[in-house]
Amino acid sequence: PAPDTTAPTAPGTPTASAIGPTGLTLTWAPATDDVGVTGYRVHRAGDVLVGSTTGTTLAVTGLTAATTYTFTVVAVDAAGNVSAASPPVTVTTADPPVGGGCAVTWTTSTWDTGFTANITVTNTGTTTVSGWTLAFTFPSGGQKVGQGWSATYTQTGTAVTATNLPYNGTLAPRASTSFGFNGTHTGTNPKPTTFTLNGAPCTVS
Repeated sequence: PAPDTTAPTAPGTPTASAIGPTGLTLTWAPATDDVGVTGYRVHRAGDVLVGSTTGTTLAVTGLTAATTYTFTVVAVDAAGNVSAASPPVTVTTADPPVGGGCAVTWTTSTWDTGFTANITVTNTGTTTVSGWTLAFTFPSGGQKVGQGWSATYTQTGTAVTATNLPYNGTLAPRASTSFGFNGTHTGTNPKPTTFTLNGAPCTVS
């Protein structure tokens, strides 16, 4: 048979929902193809790929609060033909929560040169958080993050960030999520005193 060189039609104009400070969900009408559409690619600002999906909806995370973005969608078929871009949608993310928009509970079990930290974050703001990063600083240079769960951890010096996984990135108002890690210390294991969620300060208990 002759090779498939016909591109799919352009997808429908995306619509945005669940718009939070750092994320949103895009939905669009499907494209059509003479053989079959196999997936969609969502772009920001025309050429920045933000995600791919086989369906007609995509959760976009990692955005900046109170910022305007333009998104388009293209369809792809099995032969790799790419459609024209959909009409664009322009969306402004929500403002970040004001101070006190989050509450952190930190508990530890400490032994010799090790410890387990359990963290619970509650969204005390009035808007849904779509995608979160909790940042804090260890008081002691000897405190190190080891194996963690329910978040992705990065440590640079004493500064630590914990970023949501795909299944726990959405926090509705008053909703909570818990995560933690095993760590090591060099004799003292003081509790961090300052936490921020997506840059907004949290209360600590």
